Amino acid sequence: MKGLVVGGGSIGTRHLNNLMAFGVNQLSVVEPEVERRTAIIEKGVTCFSSLERGFEWKPNFVIIATPTYLHVTQAVEAARKGFHLFVEKPLSHTEVGLKELLVEVERRGLVSLVGCNMRFHPGPAKVKEVLEQGSIGRVLFTRIHTGSYLPMWRPEQDYRKSYSANAKMGGGCILDCIHEIDLAHWYLGEVEEVFCFAEQLSNLEIDVEDVAFLICKHANRSLSEIHLDYVQQTYERGCQVVGEKGSIFWDFREGMVRWYNAANGHWQTFTQPENWQINQMYLDEMKHFLECIESGSATMLPIPEAIKVMRTALGAKVSARSGYFVSTKSIAL
Repeated sequence: MKGLVVGGGSIGTRHLNNLMAFGVNQLSVVEPEVERRTAIIEKGVTCFSSLERGFEWKPNFVIIATPTYLHVTQAVEAARKGFHLFVEKPLSHTEVGLKELLVEVERRGLVSLVGCNMRFHPGPAKVKEVLEQGSIGRVLFTRIHTGSYLPMWRPEQDYRKSYSANAKMGGGCILDCIHEIDLAHWYLGEVEEVFCFAEQLSNLEIDVEDVAFLICKHANRSLSEIHLDYVQQTYERGCQVVGEKGSIFWDFREGMVRWYNAANGHWQTFTQPENWQINQMYLDEMKHFLECIESGSATMLPIPEAIKVMRTALGAKVSARSGYFVSTKSIAL
């Protein structure tokens, strides 16, 4: 297969390297910045300065790894050309263009995946497995959280110039930390209503929210609380899932999932593999995408499902502005 990576930044380079590791030897990159383009060419990879030239190369699949505000426009163009699509999270920063993208993908029967690498982390994957086994019975609620200090995300870059810090480029912790919203969907199913407090509380030089609290009502009547922030000086991530027959806890830093079964009064513990590395979830994610292309099957988070996650995130933004609960169905495409 021929793969085109659009965007030669940190995540685009990661995907490029991982594809090379899988032996995908027909690869090219679209990168307008000369310095980045030069570094890619030095790897022996063909590099184009424009999207049009990249599409003329006629890849089988396209990976969109550009700033958020470019995702949908570029994805629609790729879909119209009939290329299978991997789009980095979040799918977009507004609802504009989502319906058009959905129509193009479904009309052409394209395989699509929106970046959901946390689903391939051994922690959340184990939580999902325990839930599917019914070990804690019907889920009543879950708490999911992540927080870290934005200036430390990419120490080599001025955080004030990153898309994360810029509203027009799709920044803000609601969209940037959408993995946690996605996990809520993955664990509990579709969200019907969302309420959100979101503000800039710190002295970071950004024009977006740096703290957000979401309360979601899911279609199965369970509730989720989601905390997102850019301000914690330590990296924190995890969740608690409470069911009628027990509870599940995951802590990212401890690398551990533990769950309690009230029926027998026993605790069980899962510890992620000792030598597991962060890049493994990106490798597993890409392997999943490539296998789905070869088999023609649906991925774990195709664009139609990712749009449901986007409705929750965009609904949270509307709620934060209005002070009201927002129906996700009210987010028109």
